[in-house]
Amino acid sequence: MSRIVSRLFAGSLVALVTAVPLLAHHNITAKFDPAKTRTLNGVVTRLDWANPHVHILMDVVEASTVTNWAVELESTIDLERSGWTFQTLKPGDAVTVQGMLARDGSPQIWGDSVVLTASRKRVLNVSDAAKAFLRPVANLPARPTPRWPDGTVSLGPAPGEKGYWARPSATTLMEAGVRVEANEHGLLKNIADAGKVAPLQPWAKALFEERQRNFLKDDPLFKYCMPPGAVRQFQQPYGVQFLEDKTFKRIFVVEGGGNHIWHFIYNDGRPQVGELGGNDDNPLYYGNARGTWEGDTYVVDSKTFIDNFWFSNSGLPHTDLLHLIERFTRTDYNTLKYEVTIDDPGAYTRSWNATWNLQWVPEDLPTYYCQDNRP
Repeated sequence: MSRIVSRLFAGSLVALVTAVPLLAHHNITAKFDPAKTRTLNGVVTRLDWANPHVHILMDVVEASTVTNWAVELESTIDLERSGWTFQTLKPGDAVTVQGMLARDGSPQIWGDSVVLTASRKRVLNVSDAAKAFLRPVANLPARPTPRWPDGTVSLGPAPGEKGYWARPSATTLMEAGVRVEANEHGLLKNIADAGKVAPLQPWAKALFEERQRNFLKDDPLFKYCMPPGAVRQFQQPYGVQFLEDKTFKRIFVVEGGGNHIWHFIYNDGRPQVGELGGNDDNPLYYGNARGTWEGDTYVVDSKTFIDNFWFSNSGLPHTDLLHLIERFTRTDYNTLKYEVTIDDPGAYTRSWNATWNLQWVPEDLPTYYCQDNRP
């Protein structure tokens, strides 16, 4: 690639990074073009209230042609937190929509603004409170780290309480100490920084760069509603919950996103292999996970991973040789420190580490179910 072309590409990528809406949970400029915007006036035929994105279906009349457009919006959870419901719009409502057009030329548009034509009332926008809900909260009341009667730290809610872990301090996976600019969805500001993110092997670096050049459009989490898998689950906006089963010496890790998928971490010392009554030795999205306590830190060793998921939102590759050592330290009631050592000789030149914090959210885990038959 010539220097001129490289500079042009880098400049366009910067523009796209800055144009991404602040709340959308993946990089929507993979589908919509910020350079092509339009205003549509039409009549609602259906409000499709489903994830990963709500859609308004509307008829737009141009000359003698009627075209049914799909207006893409945020998730049901974010819209419900903003006070909207599946009854906010009804068939027959006239609306004016402004937003980015689909790159493939199909009649789809991202709904930056949706306004009822008659009253000029804006609807189905995400409120400031809903945006703030996903961000870390400062100056939470101090409370000591909760413990079980045997003295071990509790990773989940105390008896009679509720809560889960979310609001990660970092939403893009990269090696500890690396300073590379990326948006909240993992899209790099400068693709030339790809080799700095992690110690990638040449083939893995090339694949990572390709995924970045495609604006993360092939992310299986959103394209096919596949599980986020290990590591990435701790950078998702709807969080995770630890349910500790002391009787059977195991912990359920339940995701707020990704269809409330859950997996076990076993603490009973069993071999790190599959079981005939369960997964046998099939590769998994979360691996065969075994946990032990080192003082107040819960250490999880996981391996036997399938390689068809993205274990980071930025598209960092991995292979079935992936081996993880995760360390969870609840430093106080509201803070969970997450540290991970990533060892994958199939994709990286050496093992590497990353770390960030999660914050306690004293509410029920969000109910999010992803449906992959979007328009």
